[in-house]
Amino acid sequence: MRITYLFDPLCGWCYGASPAIERLAALEDVTVDLAPTGLFAGAGARSMDAGFAAYAWQNDQRIARLTGQPFTEAYRSRILGATGSLFDSAPVTLGVVATGITAPDREIEILKRLQRARYEEARDTADRAVVADLLSEADLEDAARRVRSADEDVIAIYNKRIDAARADMRRFGVDGVPALVLDDGAGRRLLRGNTLFGPFELLAAEVRAA
Repeated sequence: MRITYLFDPLCGWCYGASPAIERLAALEDVTVDLAPTGLFAGAGARSMDAGFAAYAWQNDQRIARLTGQPFTEAYRSRILGATGSLFDSAPVTLGVVATGITAPDREIEILKRLQRARYEEARDTADRAVVADLLSEADLEDAARRVRSADEDVIAIYNKRIDAARADMRRFGVDGVPALVLDDGAGRRLLRGNTLFGPFELLAAEVRAA
């Protein structure tokens, strides 16, 4: 079973789904492929303002209650409170893509690390230099170098992966993330993201049944 995980690294619900994604990837005979959608990159990026910050924090508290994933006061004050800063998932997505080029078996681990850096440690992963520093700390110097330079190769693969994810979103009528596309070798079908927030045993059973 291959699972395509449609996500954006600045999506709070995707951060909430992180434990379930890790557990899915650990199942025998299951491969999870990360498919960044660029939902909050490019035209989806925006400046942080008080209204958006308040909306995000309210949503984050719902996610925390449902999933147990922490959103710290430091994140609230230093990330959401940074009025005028850019809310842009391109840099952190670039970090995931660069990891995929240089250490593909560490993609899920690094996605989790980058999410934790933002929501728990209040490090601004909308900043390419911060993302590069985090990759260096994870002993991924080649990936860090690619993020710092934003070289043509990594940008080309970044665009290719986002295009593929968006094609899946159109094909399966997905209008938000997270979402899963299951592929058993005979066909592909959509599994809505809300299944990631219930009992893991039910999610695993549905994956196996597919």
